[in-house]
Amino acid sequence: MFDVPFWLWVVFAATVVVSLAVDLLAHRSAHVIGFREAAAWSGLWVGLALVFGAVVFLVLGSTAGTEYTTAWLLEKSLSVDNLFVFALIFAYFQVPRAYQHRVLFFGVIGALVFRGVFLAAGVAVVNRFTAVLFAFAAILFYSVYKILKGEEESFDPGRSFAVRLLRKFVPVRDTYAGQKFFVKEAGKHVATPLLAVVAAIEAADLIFAVDSVPAVLAVSDDTFIVYTSNAFAILGLRALYFMLSGLLERFHYLSTGLAVILGFIGVKLILQAMHKMVSPAVPEIPSPVSLAVIVVVLAVSVTLSLRRPADAKEGKDGQDTDALREPSPRKVK
Repeated sequence: MFDVPFWLWVVFAATVVVSLAVDLLAHRSAHVIGFREAAAWSGLWVGLALVFGAVVFLVLGSTAGTEYTTAWLLEKSLSVDNLFVFALIFAYFQVPRAYQHRVLFFGVIGALVFRGVFLAAGVAVVNRFTAVLFAFAAILFYSVYKILKGEEESFDPGRSFAVRLLRKFVPVRDTYAGQKFFVKEAGKHVATPLLAVVAAIEAADLIFAVDSVPAVLAVSDDTFIVYTSNAFAILGLRALYFMLSGLLERFHYLSTGLAVILGFIGVKLILQAMHKMVSPAVPEIPSPVSLAVIVVVLAVSVTLSLRRPADAKEGKDGQDTDALREPSPRKVK
């Protein structure tokens, strides 16, 4: 655990709040976000994360800085899977492109809250019960199995727990009303489908947290490092989605690369647990090595995807990949 000065927490919180406020003001009017605008915002978020990482290096030292950078890059790479789910949810609910940023904005706020809770709980459990690292490793190995077997967990936006719970307590109309989440009908407030979409986005993030939380805890057990790195990765997720929208299928080797990364992190967790519980002679994988492995695997995955493009019309089993990723959209009922 690092001795994090209180002012650094304040700087982090202020950076997040100001960044979200600027982002919200910049996108207060509904409009379709094009590639150039998304690329500019994505560059801004990445730059902000790296600048904060430099501050961590200077204030907390090279070990903390390396762990922060590794955790941020790991979360950034794992979040690519979220982009496919975003596309599925938007197609399912027929969300107009001009309204998608508003949905993701509030989805990010929810993700920041829930990830904070999960990561704080995870750090507390790991620090008290080292054996839980074996369970985390098992979760990651199972995720690797599902990815390599093509059995990644499916997600039905309309049947997610969050959406069903919302419909139970709040009536949801079938049509959108601009960027509004609620409208008044017959003297009563009813939700628009946009609120159901936010609920679906939050439910999807909870599912992905099952993989990402154990993975990032393999990099560091310091609350400040794991949360700040996750937060900056999540903040840049919206811009990354709009920048890569329509290009996601081109990176067809990325899922295999993510499986390799998760498997590597699983091994790292086991070695950490054995080092603490069995013998100090059991070697641990240093953070610089973890960072190097993640960078190399991602670079190779992207390079192979671009050099060996997959058939645009057929997936592994000769099925229409667009149909697999974006099923026929339907209205909220």
